[in-house]
Amino acid sequence: MSKKKKRTNNHRKNEITRGIFQVLENESNKSFNYKQIASKLNISDTEGRNILIKRLGQLHAKDRIKEVEKGKYTSLQEKAIHEGKIEITARGNAYVVVEGLDDDIFVSSNKVNRAFNGDRVEVMLRPSRSSNKLEGEVVAVLERKKNNFVGILELNKSFAFVKPTDHKMYTDIFVPIDLIGKAKNGEKVIVEVLSWEKDADSPTGKVVEVLGLPGLHNTEIHAILAEYGLPYTFPKEVEQVANTLDTSIKEAEILKRRDMRDVLTFTIDPKDAKDFDDALSFKKLQNGNYEIGIHIADVSFYVTPDTLLDEEAYERATSVYLVDRVVPMLPEILSNNACSLRPKEDKYTFSAVFEINEQTQVINEWFGRTAIHSNERFAYEEAQYIIENNTNSIDTSVSIRGKAYSVSDEIKEAVLTLNRLSKIMREKRMNAGAISFDKLEVKFNLNKENVPVSVYFKEAKDANKLIEEFMLLANRKVAAFIGKQRPEKTFVYRVHDEPSEDKLMALNGIISKFGHKLNFHNKKTISESLNKLLEDVKGNKEQNLVDTLAIRSMSKAIYTTDNIGHYGLAFDYYTHFTSPIRRYPDVMVHRLLQHYLDGGKSPKAASVEEKCKHSSDMEYLASSAERDSIKYMQIKFMQDHQDKEFVGVISGVTEWGIYVEIIENKCEGMVRIRDIKDDYYTFDERQYALVGERRKKIYQLGDEVRVMVKNTDLVKRHLDFSLLGKAT
Repeated sequence: MSKKKKRTNNHRKNEITRGIFQVLENESNKSFNYKQIASKLNISDTEGRNILIKRLGQLHAKDRIKEVEKGKYTSLQEKAIHEGKIEITARGNAYVVVEGLDDDIFVSSNKVNRAFNGDRVEVMLRPSRSSNKLEGEVVAVLERKKNNFVGILELNKSFAFVKPTDHKMYTDIFVPIDLIGKAKNGEKVIVEVLSWEKDADSPTGKVVEVLGLPGLHNTEIHAILAEYGLPYTFPKEVEQVANTLDTSIKEAEILKRRDMRDVLTFTIDPKDAKDFDDALSFKKLQNGNYEIGIHIADVSFYVTPDTLLDEEAYERATSVYLVDRVVPMLPEILSNNACSLRPKEDKYTFSAVFEINEQTQVINEWFGRTAIHSNERFAYEEAQYIIENNTNSIDTSVSIRGKAYSVSDEIKEAVLTLNRLSKIMREKRMNAGAISFDKLEVKFNLNKENVPVSVYFKEAKDANKLIEEFMLLANRKVAAFIGKQRPEKTFVYRVHDEPSEDKLMALNGIISKFGHKLNFHNKKTISESLNKLLEDVKGNKEQNLVDTLAIRSMSKAIYTTDNIGHYGLAFDYYTHFTSPIRRYPDVMVHRLLQHYLDGGKSPKAASVEEKCKHSSDMEYLASSAERDSIKYMQIKFMQDHQDKEFVGVISGVTEWGIYVEIIENKCEGMVRIRDIKDDYYTFDERQYALVGERRKKIYQLGDEVRVMVKNTDLVKRHLDFSLLGKAT
């Protein structure tokens, strides 16, 4: 047989094979004989029918299709087309995540068919080259996750291209010359994708905003926000509405509330905080118990449903905390003024008030709208000073006021008592199986030009934990108050599912390299061994790595109307009630709680669930932007340390290199495998290591190594190290 005829036969055979799968998968609930398939594929010649019959037999023999009765075949797949979210990798291949399927569907780069990362797509299953992997092809884009992308403008005479900075965006965007606006060549811009015609190599778009020159501080910070679709300014009309609100405190409104202005009340917040959305009140009762109030800014009094302010707050869903700024959920007139529980001012609040005994048992509880007057504003450092020194006098070095000052005996007693009670509450949580995640937070000291001059780590001390425990108490009790009512009422819960055993086993495999292990005997022993692990690594070189991996092994906390409890906190009922200035779900909780206190009927769960999902999604975007801003600032910091040798810990190993986290500042960069010149290294997945072929030298997860900065790229937010060798 000639080569040409052989190629023709192979082509026909492949065409018929694809046709068989298409017929069977398009109607996977039916079965077909060879005549029916031939008819659907328009095969009428003897040679074609013979190939068809032969291929049906071969595919059945290889378990690629099913023979339901003699001569009648059906697809192995229950459904040929699935709907899901596509996740594109840096190499251009993708996976489609389908709800209800145990495995994701692999899509090769040439089968993505113009879907962008995060889009909702229809994917058709295709014959798999690997029997244990689902493979498919995108056949339709149902919904774009986003149409706006950040990129660098490359200007030609009569047209331009925008080269996206997102490494998961695999195509440039064509921009006609009349749609570039005022953008100049080389500038970083936001481009909106308008269309992608069938015969076009690239989508067409228009420049909607110029961010500035790449590498400049504001350009890059605004680019981070834009990449996640997060705004950095409020629309003028929203600002106007906010500025026209009557934010004065009215006696007529106070009469509708529980007036607690005469009860000792104070706030404890970060020293640079501008919005104080929670306060504590303290009163010792004649029976020896304590009345403790958790007072939260009454945002829902000012932000009412179906208003422009409410729509904007819902769209944002959360404040975004970048390294150099906060992008607030609410305009400043609310977040920093009307709703901020500033000292020496009357404020409207929504409160949870508890009578608590010395054993921290809640004897009585009350929820409702209040009016308070904060007597004092403490920074965490100031409250910590009182706790550590048992004193009324606060030293200049810790005071936010810039000079030494004193507090009353009454306030001192309140702080010390609340601290004692919070420790009892925390111990109870730990004994109940709560996980103690006290991960170090990387912070930067910035100069006036927003250049990082030093790195420091935020550590949670007693003052922080004091506030945390009473906020947890309020959140837990509000959730239980509604959640235990019958008939069941629609409510917003903050839930955290149990971690999967696979993730915990993977974590155990990694930590075993540092001499730690988890106890899988039961749920309680898992929690206890996780807490022991987190305690044991404190102060060790592997602390940040282990903390990060332990958090990643956990399920993701979300908002939902379906209460399954909170695994990490060991609570059966939990919600977010305490931060409505910066979280929209808290506003929803306040509204629903007041609605039920007023005797209202339970709203339909579907609409509340939709808002919960949106809030969870926006929280994820905000946290991603926050991580990117930290990464950006770390790279900026390392630019000025290019001649210094650092000791770091190998925090990740891949087939293309190793990630190294510097011990002294937690900055993480990559050593590319091609840059390690003393041997030819290959990736050993089992050992989480790179292994030299000749000398058998091993660079393994957790090893200490010496590195220097090789390259810093602020635009791509990438840090490259040169490997100097193992640390001695």
